[in-house]
Amino acid sequence: MAAACLVLRRSLRGAVLQGGRTAWPVAPQANVSFSALSRGRKVALSTLGILVAGGSGLAFALHQSVKASELELHPPSYPWSHSGFLSSLDHASIRRGYQVYKQVCAACHSMEYLAFRNLIGVSHTEAEAKALAEEFEIQDGPDENGEMFLRPGKLSDYFPKPYANEEAARASNNGALPPDLSYIANARHGGEDYIFSLLTGYCDPPAGVTIREGLYYNPYFPGQAVGMAPPIYNEVLEYEDGTPATMSQVAKDVSTFLRWASEPEHDHRKRMGLKVLMISSILIPLIYYMKRHRWSVLKSRKIAYRPPK
Repeated sequence: MAAACLVLRRSLRGAVLQGGRTAWPVAPQANVSFSALSRGRKVALSTLGILVAGGSGLAFALHQSVKASELELHPPSYPWSHSGFLSSLDHASIRRGYQVYKQVCAACHSMEYLAFRNLIGVSHTEAEAKALAEEFEIQDGPDENGEMFLRPGKLSDYFPKPYANEEAARASNNGALPPDLSYIANARHGGEDYIFSLLTGYCDPPAGVTIREGLYYNPYFPGQAVGMAPPIYNEVLEYEDGTPATMSQVAKDVSTFLRWASEPEHDHRKRMGLKVLMISSILIPLIYYMKRHRWSVLKSRKIAYRPPK
């Protein structure tokens, strides 16, 4: 070992003494690029890459779809009457949906971002909305004595909450907090499809799945165990307009109402889009004519400089 080190040291010293004229042998490097390959090899490598990427994606998708631990179902896409590009919401269904919320859902769920005045011109007249607001006692104040008092509701009041605070809501629902429904259709993947599927999807758990006491099995809910008991069933209420209150009808109406609550500008947005399309159908041909014909002379003219003689 000592002799080998001595030989290596002498060789290095000799290379330094020669002024760097001695070059160390360098291993040859292969300079192969994709552009230098033949056309057949390029096609073969591209095909191989596509097959590998596609196979990996297919294997990942199959792996995700057959997980035994995931029993959650995705809601199907239902043919809603307002799902078209120019279709408006069913305002009769919105009115019935508010009745469902008032008589069924409002016992646990709040809608703190919706006021009684928002119902005017959508599902109720001003007099009807005012009468609905006056059914509730709203805490207001302080008065001239510095005390809070109760008064009948006004159009400017927001829907009253069922609980004073979150702690009271959790205490009344076995620790579960009922979500606010003001924007629930936008807050949940699937929107009204999810709401309809959740309300009508309660069933017995499959074999091998145990649900602890106080929870209910619903395959559309994340985790499949929901603390809300089945809220609707056939003839759960009696509609004012005489519509049969079947489970699917009740779920459809409250889903439509919650879609409107999450997106009150729905009809106005589609109306505005229709106006934009109509105006564009006139402006675009006019602009095309101006560009192709009126400005064609200016665009195609040739300016030649003739120096003075």
